[in-house]
Amino acid sequence: MTRLMFREDAYAQNCNATVTSISDRGIELDQTVFYATAGGQSGDIGTLTLSDGTTLPVVTTVKDRETGRILHIIADDHPLPAVGDTITAELDWDNRHKLMRFHTCLHLLCAVIEGDVTGGNIAAHKARLDFNLPELTLDKDEISEKLNELIARDADVYDGEISVAELKANPELVRTMSVQPPMDGHSIRTVTIEGIDFQPCGGTHVRKTGEIGKVMVSKIEKKGRQNRRINIVFDD
Repeated sequence: MTRLMFREDAYAQNCNATVTSISDRGIELDQTVFYATAGGQSGDIGTLTLSDGTTLPVVTTVKDRETGRILHIIADDHPLPAVGDTITAELDWDNRHKLMRFHTCLHLLCAVIEGDVTGGNIAAHKARLDFNLPELTLDKDEISEKLNELIARDADVYDGEISVAELKANPELVRTMSVQPPMDGHSIRTVTIEGIDFQPCGGTHVRKTGEIGKVMVSKIEKKGRQNRRINIVFDD
């Protein structure tokens, strides 16, 4: 099983690793800093560098549908390493950091908007959440202002875990209707934004809300009778 170094430190940008498996679906390593697509967050991109200096572009990172193992997808027309080879895995940090900032911001959005989350997506240039809000009228400027007020608090953000029994006793903690809580053995990973939000989440986040930077709601869309899609971008 791959050691998930991003679980230990979301700010780890590279690591040495050994190739444990290669298939037409991707490359598996004994440990990795690359986060695989999950919970709406895009998979990491970056490079794998072989011992001879050859650099392989990682165009995305995914979970194997059958095994759940993390697979690093290499760009076409590049040579592949052999099982047992030692490589250096390095993130495109600018891309990852934007994903972390957006992911944390979407937790703030959950604190601003009361409603179940029916979908979402986090890319490096924008992020969105869909809410089950059939009748509510939403205002872009008002939501943007509330988000930036929470960001300006510079609140601490930290990971934790709860037991399955605790989650069953507190089902209201799960805001997402379409994504199962991230289980790690017999526990469930959580994220806390001090004084603002607490919920199950297995993604990567910044350490303090001030690190997100200024944001704005770029668009609010009506998606069907019940769904309202709120799109967020950085307001640099």
